[in-house]
Formats: sequence, structure tokens, C-alpha cells
Amino acid sequence: MQEQVARFVATDEKPALPPPPGDHGFFGTVRKNLFATPIDSVLSIIAGIFIAWGVWNILEWAIFDAVFTGSDREACLVEGGGHGGACWAFINAKFGQFIYGVYPIAERWRVNLSFALLAILAAGILIPKVPYKAINAVLLFAVFPVVTLVLLTGGRFAFSGGELALVFLIAGALTVSGVAARPDVTSSRIEMRIAVWLLVAGAAAMLLSNVVSAGSVTFLDFRFSILTLVAFLASLAAVALAAYMAITVSAATEWFKLLTPVIAAILFVWVMTANFGLRPVPTNLWGGLMLTLVVALSGIAASLPLGILLALGRRSDMPAVKLICVVFIEFWRGVPLITVLFMANFMLPLFMPEGVSFNQLLRAVVGVALFAAAYMAEVIRGGLQAIPKGQYEGADAMALTYWQKMRLVILPQALKLVIPGIVNTFIGLFKDTSLVYIIGLADLLGTVRRGFNDPTWITPSTPATGLIFAAFVFWLFCFSMSRYSIFMERRLDTGHKR
Repeated sequence: MQEQVARFVATDEKPALPPPPGDHGFFGTVRKNLFATPIDSVLSIIAGIFIAWGVWNILEWAIFDAVFTGSDREACLVEGGGHGGACWAFINAKFGQFIYGVYPIAERWRVNLSFALLAILAAGILIPKVPYKAINAVLLFAVFPVVTLVLLTGGRFAFSGGELALVFLIAGALTVSGVAARPDVTSSRIEMRIAVWLLVAGAAAMLLSNVVSAGSVTFLDFRFSILTLVAFLASLAAVALAAYMAITVSAATEWFKLLTPVIAAILFVWVMTANFGLRPVPTNLWGGLMLTLVVALSGIAASLPLGILLALGRRSDMPAVKLICVVFIEFWRGVPLITVLFMANFMLPLFMPEGVSFNQLLRAVVGVALFAAAYMAEVIRGGLQAIPKGQYEGADAMALTYWQKMRLVILPQALKLVIPGIVNTFIGLFKDTSLVYIIGLADLLGTVRRGFNDPTWITPSTPATGLIFAAFVFWLFCFSMSRYSIFMERRLDTGHKR
């Protein structure tokens, strides 16, 4: 046996082998990934030639043959006709219109201030190391929308009695639910039961005001119909009962928190109706990137919480709630967004209580938000289904209420799992804002297309230049959302090794 093995054992020094081909560094990486085999080499050379040809033509059109300055179409015209390079002079001349629409030039500082506030508050939320996240979130999601609305429109809204009743019904529902959720109050107390039934009666009166004609009356300088006045008084009575219960069983700091929705409603009505000396600017003058951001951010901010509620409702054990959520989701997912925008523009006012009216922009925002919420609900429902059953059972074993279980245990895990789906819905919503052009709203793409009809800038290269500019702006926002979602996925991935 030893003799057989010994034949394969070297008895003298062997010559050194040649060094292996380098697989590190730039040239090693290129050789390994692009020229590993003859076929790879041929394909890489063909692809390289095609890429070089494409990049050269893009650079030639966008830079070398482009026109960057000029006061009219003459600067971008080619002698003898034909298509020249990009007409960036057109973008430069129309840039203000592409950003602000036909918003008055003297008032554009209000738009710039809104952009600056958005950038500062969004940075405070998106950058993990920035402190005071809770305060920043309240400012961004509660205070900023109201301040921006007053800045952009000028404020001094004329609230009808129906709109006031609707605001206080919502505030009353939030207040009563917050007080009833306390273990030392609960919804079994007779005062809380009366408050709930008052809210139900107020909501019924608001619905009946759509179909029943009633006389009008002035109360607190607001014009009410009889039914909307009943709804308003019912909401005030419900709030009074909830406030009484909160004050009697809670400390001063706690009952103040419980009454936050009512205080916010009062401040909201005051801010919206106050005169801050700003020049009124109707929404039909809004346009460009400003309008795109208003529709997109409003739709995103409204669709996420509404989608969460719809997803929870669809998984609810209560048949009525589940049926309503299923019908809502399947209806809005079954119609195209163009149809939704037309319905919101022409049919939404028919479903509003008497005295409640929305302008065209707000109708489009409502339609976009409801449409996106249906898709968001299905994304979040997928995350809820991915949570192991043991998480639900563990939360139940800790005697958590349903909302505590969802807020503290289930939803944080579910939302983390579906970050790609949520951001994908946001990106789709941002791009779909260009469809508001069909109902007469000039978003960024619509404003660019309107610029093509300006006789001062009609050239063969103007449409391509404008569309490339609009595409770049959309890509910039969508790519930023995509990259930030990847960053959040890695940060929240508890199994990721750093």
C-alpha cells in the first residue's frame, strides 16, 4: 500500500506555476464579467458599440447642437428646416410657468415658502438622526397642510354650516373614541353611550340633508339648514359629554390630550376663516410642478392611513365592516383613474351634504386619494397576512386592546414588510397625477404641453425638449423615493448584518 502511494509523492522540487490571471481591480472585474468567454466578448463589444452610439447621439442633441439662450423661436430654428438640437432656451423662458403655472408673480414667494417648509419638515422626518420626531411629525402632517393651504389660497374661506358640522362631527368621533378607549372610562358608561348615539344621530342628519329640503337658519354667524344645525348641536353635545368624562377621571395633562381633536377643529376653523392680509389666489391659477406636488402629496398623505383602515376592515370579524371595505376596495380598483377623476369632478358634489361644496382641485385630490387607498389597502393586507399567528396570540396574551395590538405589535411589522409595495404605490400615484390634465388642471406635464402652442416658441425641437424636461423631473422624484425606500428597508431589516 505504501509503495503504491509513494509513486505519487514528489521527491524533488517542482517548478513554480505561473500566477493566476488577476480577478481583482478594474481590469480583472472587466475581464471576469464582460470578456470571460468568446461569446461574452462578442456580446460585450456589440453592446458597447450600441451604448456609445446612443450616448453620442444624446450628447449631440442635448449639449453639442443645443441652444441654451434666446428670446424666441428664431434661436432654435435650423436653416433650411429640419430638427436641430434641444431648445433649452424654451425651458429657460418658460421655467417659471412650469414651476408655478400662472400663479401671480408677485405672490410666488408664498409658493417658495411652502416648498422650503416642506423640505425642512420632510428632512426632519426622513433623516434618522434628527431629533424630536414626534413634534416634527405633528408639524408636517397636521400643521403644515393648513398653513400651506392658507398661504397658497390666501385664506378667508367662507365656511357654511354644513362644512362646520362635518368638521365637528369628525372631531367629536375622534374625541369620543379616545375617551372611550381609556380603561377607567370604557364605552359601557351611560355618558359614553349617549355620546355615541348623539354622533350617530348627527351623522344621520348630515346624510338626510342631501335628500330632504329644509329651511335655513343663522347660528354663530354660520348659515345652517335645519338638519345640519341638528348635526352640529349633536356633535357639540357628544363632545361635551366626552369632555366631562375626560375631566372627571383624568389628570389635567391627560384630558387636554383627549380633547386635542376638538381644540384642533376650533383652531382649524379659525385659521381658515381669519384674514391674514394675503391676496386671494384661486386654484384655477395653480399649475406646473406646484400643482403636481399638491395633488401627489395630498393623495399620498390621505391614501396611507385610509388604506390601513381599509386593510384592517377587510380582515375584520365583523361582517358589515368587512363587506363595506371589500365593496369599497373592489369598486375603486375596478375602474380606471380617468373615470375616477371624471366622477370626482362631476358626481362628488351630488353626494355632499347641503351647503358643502368642493372646488375642482379638491375634487381631483379626493378622487386620487380614494383610488390610491384601494390599492394601498391590498398592499397592507398582504403585510398583515404575512405576520405569524403567534404575534397576534402574544398580543392577546398581554391583554392588549385591538387598537393597541395593531398599533404596537402588528402594524409596525406589517408595514416594514411591505415598504416596497407602499413606495411602488406612491410612485404610481405621483406619475398618475398627470391625468388631471383631462379635467382641465394644468399640472407639470399639462403646463409643458400648453407651452408647445405658444407661437413664440413653435419649433420642430420644442416638443421633444419640453417632454424630456418633464420626464426628467418625474424621474428625479420617483428615483428619490425608490432609493429612500431601499435605505429604509436596510435600516429596518432586523436580520441584516452590519
